[in-house]
Amino acid sequence: MTDDRQILDHPAPFDIDASVQKIADEFRAGFEKVTQIDRPAVALFGSARVKEGSVPYEEARAVGKLFGERGWAVVTGGGGGVMEGANRGAQEGGGLSVGFNIVLPHEQAPNPYTDISYTFDHFYARKVCFVRPSEGFVIFPGGFGTLDELYEALTLIQTGTIKHFPIVLFDTEYWHEMIDWIRGDLLADGMIAPGDLDLLYPTDDPEEAVGYVLGAYEQRCADNPA
Repeated sequence: MTDDRQILDHPAPFDIDASVQKIADEFRAGFEKVTQIDRPAVALFGSARVKEGSVPYEEARAVGKLFGERGWAVVTGGGGGVMEGANRGAQEGGGLSVGFNIVLPHEQAPNPYTDISYTFDHFYARKVCFVRPSEGFVIFPGGFGTLDELYEALTLIQTGTIKHFPIVLFDTEYWHEMIDWIRGDLLADGMIAPGDLDLLYPTDDPEEAVGYVLGAYEQRCADNPA
């Protein structure tokens, strides 16, 4: 049983003080890893289930490599599939490759292409460490976990909890029905503001994805000179 399940399952007993201390220790350990990221970083997310040589894997590898060539760090969930492709590309491009893994009931093995890695027990600590160093997110095709990371970022930006940063949706065909639903239902029914739709930037071009994130970072630096 994972630590998160022990905390969240009811009425499973757990030691409150020990659990709170372990969460605090994990946040500290995660933040210490984040402080080792000595350059601008981008977080890349996507399915762990795709294989080497598949389109999503190779596209993530291409995007990771382009960020690496520009001297950036690439942060992923540290597992296989899209995450492995992105970390692999980052190393191939000479960048810094970071993997923040998670303990799961069916273990997700860390991929071998990371320079900095840490395995979390708690999803919430892990997600904070995705956002903390990142200047943008690039989201590849994925399932519930990928959607969770996407909507977490959108909520944090929409509520002003974090500064606005770019969110790229890679593979327009994969994401277009979701965007149509957001526009046709959420926006049409007043559930979101018109500007909220602009938080998402779909593309099929690795160069465009990287350029969009880098452009936003350069604008932020120009607006907030040291």
